[in-house]
Amino acid sequence: MKIRVGVFFGGKSVEHEVSVISGLQAYNSFDRDKYDLVPIYITKDNELYTGEAVSDIANYKNIPALLHKSTRVFLMCEQGQVQLIQYPVKKIGSSVVAQIDVAFPVVHGANVEDGSLQGFLRHYNIPIAGCDVAASAVTMDKYVMKAVLKDYGIPVLDCVTMDVKEYERDEEAAYHKVEGKIAYPVIVKPVNLGSSVGIKVAKDREGLREALEYAFTFGPRVLIERAIMNLREINCAVLGDYEEAQASECEEPISSDEILSYEDKYVAGGKGGSEGMRTARRELPASLAPEKREEIRQMAVKTFQALNCSGVSRIDFMIDKDTDQVYVNEINPIPGSLAFYLWEALDKPYATLLDDMVSLALKREREEKSMMTSFDSNILQNANLSGAKGVKK
Repeated sequence: MKIRVGVFFGGKSVEHEVSVISGLQAYNSFDRDKYDLVPIYITKDNELYTGEAVSDIANYKNIPALLHKSTRVFLMCEQGQVQLIQYPVKKIGSSVVAQIDVAFPVVHGANVEDGSLQGFLRHYNIPIAGCDVAASAVTMDKYVMKAVLKDYGIPVLDCVTMDVKEYERDEEAAYHKVEGKIAYPVIVKPVNLGSSVGIKVAKDREGLREALEYAFTFGPRVLIERAIMNLREINCAVLGDYEEAQASECEEPISSDEILSYEDKYVAGGKGGSEGMRTARRELPASLAPEKREEIRQMAVKTFQALNCSGVSRIDFMIDKDTDQVYVNEINPIPGSLAFYLWEALDKPYATLLDDMVSLALKREREEKSMMTSFDSNILQNANLSGAKGVKK
């Protein structure tokens, strides 16, 4: 019997369009002999739609027309089965559109990749491919991620965080807060976005003002850290879980500016991003000495497991060419196109990568089912809310 996989993509995020590309690329790469696939498009209003139309990238040129010929659904758990129910429900006949055994999120950015969607799906007791709620939240908050990695002795750059109200209340104090800890040039980025959205380099106070105001348009909290100007960026993905994990090949993305931009990642390949991250400019494998390659791959696995990740994540590294020091820059819990190109470089086909992720999701579900989540108690038999202190004694 085939495993029924619901592939979720889109969502209320500035990386919505990238998610559609990544999601459909994954959807089209699953082995149809093993899986029944259900594409589930999440609109920017967080409505769920399914149907044949949402599986065709060409239909996303006209979203209203796409939704008109698709079926809006909601999830319901019925006797241990997760069903997609047509909305509005039919007055006569069944409203069940499909059933899914595994949820496979391919989403990017705040409101979806940060544990929000994972928590929503977890509510329905369905196995979820990729990171769980806690790991998703930790990896998507760049400051929290750094704090965890520091505790594990993994090198990261020191940073300062700032919220928009703090900045608006006293701009001068905000500048001093940064300048008192970090020397220019600095890099400013939203604390919980990916795909190089909202990022600017500041070389002086005026540049800092511009970078802060730009980053605050994408989120209420930002992170500021030293900008390494003589820099190499190296990316490496990891597949596995807390128990066993393996590193992919390393790549060196090629930037057209001081920092790798959204356009570098998704537009510069000349095909409008239709093939996801495959079209980005990169050196793959990266030109690294064998010992440096191994250092990065080992650090990638250590980072992945320190953050309790599962499935596939991509870790982005920085090498300060003046010192040869390697730093973890950030981790992408659901990387663009799930970083399949980094695994193809080690002769692992995309379909096999997806197989492994489904297997890891089912493994975690088996482990969670073996845990005790409740115990017999008669507390409700004796509960009495009439007292001023209720039942908590």
